[in-house]
Amino acid sequence: MKRYASSLTWTALVLVLLGVIHSWWRVEVHDVSLFPGSQYEYWDVEARVELQAHGQPVKVTLTLPQTQPGYVLQAEHTASPGYGVNIESDQGRRVIWTTRQAQGEQWLYYRVQFRVDPQRHPPPLGVVPAINEVRWSEPLSVAASQLLHQAWQASADTFSLANNLTHLLADANNQNAQMLLSEMSAAEAMVRLLNEAEIPARLLSGLRLEDGRRRQSLQPLVQVFATDHTWRLFSVSPAQGAPQDYLLWQQTAGPILEVEGGSDSRVSFSMLSTREPASSGGHASVARDALMNLSIHSLPIAEQAVFKTLLLLPVGALVVVFFRVLIGLRTSGTFMPVLIALAFLEMSWLPGLITFLLIVSIGLVLRQLLAYLNLLLVARVAVVIVCVIGLMAFMAVISFHAGINTGMQVTLFPMIILAWTIERMSILWEEEGPKEVMIQGAGSLITASAAFVVMDHMLIRYWLFNFPGMQLIVMAMILLVGSYTGYRLLELWRFRPLVTASSSRSDDV
Repeated sequence: MKRYASSLTWTALVLVLLGVIHSWWRVEVHDVSLFPGSQYEYWDVEARVELQAHGQPVKVTLTLPQTQPGYVLQAEHTASPGYGVNIESDQGRRVIWTTRQAQGEQWLYYRVQFRVDPQRHPPPLGVVPAINEVRWSEPLSVAASQLLHQAWQASADTFSLANNLTHLLADANNQNAQMLLSEMSAAEAMVRLLNEAEIPARLLSGLRLEDGRRRQSLQPLVQVFATDHTWRLFSVSPAQGAPQDYLLWQQTAGPILEVEGGSDSRVSFSMLSTREPASSGGHASVARDALMNLSIHSLPIAEQAVFKTLLLLPVGALVVVFFRVLIGLRTSGTFMPVLIALAFLEMSWLPGLITFLLIVSIGLVLRQLLAYLNLLLVARVAVVIVCVIGLMAFMAVISFHAGINTGMQVTLFPMIILAWTIERMSILWEEEGPKEVMIQGAGSLITASAAFVVMDHMLIRYWLFNFPGMQLIVMAMILLVGSYTGYRLLELWRFRPLVTASSSRSDDV
């Protein structure tokens, strides 16, 4: 027994030592700061072009972003095996991939890194567009005139006029706006209205910056110019978010992606927010030094976003081990609380908790109704899965029409785990009674909430992503906690009457 304890201790010490050495290497050699406060904020954005080639020459042209107010372009590179690459800057920036022959599905990558700089105010991008002559049909002409008159009366300058137009076009009760939107998009309508008011404007595309998002598409933005050639961006829909949340991907009018010699082409974007010290070259240098660095930052952005969440799982597992081994909480499923905590990270704690309770409560009622059909276990669980999916769809629709955005994220909950949780609780209700169901349900939610608090901490997220060696330290802690074989905290509370009785007998003697 002593030999086993000694081996376990030495294993934990070796893991801690390896984790510390790797973290020290990241700090000293790769110049990654130990704390996020002393760093610049960077946005790594990756564009992935997919197309189907047919055995002939292929030419792919993708419009590229550049330095703009609030964002400074730091570095860029491409990944396109078998293709020639050329980045041009005349009449807007663009990258051109070419190859003599390609067959089958093709993937081309472009990655760019921007440093956030709120003080950055470069000159206007591109040339001020010409004001196009606007022609409306008779009904649309009346609606456009009334909208412009209403926005003009409540404005003081060019930008306030544009801002008023965005609100009017987003008003579902405005009949004039709805008449225009029945014939064209909101962005197109806004550009035409501004042109009629003799204000230069054009339709561009921007990328909404959300940390860890994958497979995102560009959103339409309206670039409005004032008389002094200053400009601002306006989003045409409140659901798109504020314009300052966008990175302007397109600086000149025209197509984003052009493909010759291929079909079924599309481009999607992934993004990741990171922090690097000012003395560091950022993640772009890490990607170029991928062979020596062997870092997660050398992966494509979409995969980095996945690992940014997955690397939090060991900490959640440590919390579960702590609560089950040292405290003695009973949970429904061993690591089900960790998966619930992951959903909490996306939805926030309170909406996630309410959603979980609603789904499980309704699921238990439906499961009790299924008991009368005498189904086998596999078929019963399959039916519960269908019911859970139906509940999620129903809650998402209700939340959408009620204007509750967090309710539409109900799909983040693991459906199979929820179905098995409902099945286990239902069986537990029949065998042990409702009290045991409440105990295990409460234990699961308490553990999941604790795991959420730890996993959502800024330092924990930063360390685990930027210092993979921390995973070894977490593993060592799990080994040490998991080797505990003494009384759990709740067992001490349960045996408290015996201690009290023993003390009374000692006093009597």
